[in-house]
Amino acid sequence: MSAVYICIHMGTNYKSVRLTEDAYEVLERRKREEESFSETIERLAAERPISDLAGVLTDDDVESIRSARSDAYDEYANRRSERWNS
Repeated sequence: MSAVYICIHMGTNYKSVRLTEDAYEVLERRKREEESFSETIERLAAERPISDLAGVLTDDDVESIRSARSDAYDEYANRRSERWNS
């Protein structure tokens, strides 16, 4: 497995980080045009993990979302069926 070395600027110091080519490519894809790699890593590290959202929705909220999604799909399917059968 080959690796890519990048240097991350930390204030006036630099730290070397070893990444696999796959990890580097993932990081490069997530990097915004105006960002440095350090800024990309900082942004990604600060993102809220989905596990933090556990318990945010009540059971009623979840059921309401499921119902709305089901209704929207049924409406879409009916419109599509009418369009194909006309």
